[in-house]
Amino acid sequence: MIRLPRNAQIWLPGVLRQMARPAAEPVRHVWLLITDHYEPYWRQAAAPVAHARVAKWSAQWPAIAARHRDSFGCPPRYTFFYPEEEYDPELLDALARFRAEGIGDVEVHLHHDGEGEADFRRRIAGFVAQLRQRHGLLRDRDGRPAFCFIHGNWALDNSHPEGRFCGLDNELDLLQELGCVADFTLPAAPSPCQTRIVNAIYRATDDPARPKSHDAGVPVVRGGGNGTGLLMVQGPLTVRRHQHRRWLPGVECGELTRVDPPTPHRVDRWLAAAPRIGAHQFIKLHTHGAQEDTAAALLDGGLDALFTHLQAACAARGVTLGYLSAWEAVEAIEALALARDPQEVLGR
Repeated sequence: MIRLPRNAQIWLPGVLRQMARPAAEPVRHVWLLITDHYEPYWRQAAAPVAHARVAKWSAQWPAIAARHRDSFGCPPRYTFFYPEEEYDPELLDALARFRAEGIGDVEVHLHHDGEGEADFRRRIAGFVAQLRQRHGLLRDRDGRPAFCFIHGNWALDNSHPEGRFCGLDNELDLLQELGCVADFTLPAAPSPCQTRIVNAIYRATDDPARPKSHDAGVPVVRGGGNGTGLLMVQGPLTVRRHQHRRWLPGVECGELTRVDPPTPHRVDRWLAAAPRIGAHQFIKLHTHGAQEDTAAALLDGGLDALFTHLQAACAARGVTLGYLSAWEAVEAIEALALARDPQEVLGR
């Protein structure tokens, strides 16, 4: 296979097929969720640095959330996917306060690289127990803790072509056995871990004899039922104007960074590409908000701009806008699969 810049040979065919295929019905409801790969100890930071990173969010995020409301009068819900390997009870207690205030949530993030199945099981099970029992986070489902997941370095189900950053061809099965209800890792572009399936909400069935089983799957459709396989919730992946060189094409992957802040053009591209279930569209954005430059960009104007631009775009299109945590997105998706109204399930 010919390798294109940004590994476009993997994902561009799917993007082009989507652009050529008209939507079955117009969007009437837009749901926004922000998934933060939140790593306070990024680059092996000392504890005072990590604590300062979280303190900035504690000081500024509540005021930002208070300034914005969706169509149902609810504030934004920001989901912090916290790494198991950076466990710090004081930091998790600080993030747990956002959940108590209805403006945030905490889910599971993990980096690993070939340590094996037993180590993976031990780490995930232990971390989930700590979050549930020590911090009152996560939820129970079917009598045990349940969680949403983001894989470190994008390498879910051993999807890196060199076998790095994972090592488990049966990772999707393991996650479900351990209580995972949905994965929010994708999109991964320009990483080679990116899947061929793009802009989709689907269920992936693991083939433990091969890696990257989530490269294909069964789309979730309204009234189609909640089938087997791990629920995969992707963010938008498409092409757009380059943010600096307007005459060049760029890649839109829904990432919020200092050099690529929210703009009306980006919002338009998200609305054009993000996955849909019937008349409901889910825009999953991602970021690394513990890093100082990203935190400054988000907390000192970027998130305000995001909510303002998206609210204006939805108003112009005559559609409702709802803010969700990752867990609430799972509830909404599962409701749609059963032909139920997400607003009723969510209490909106």
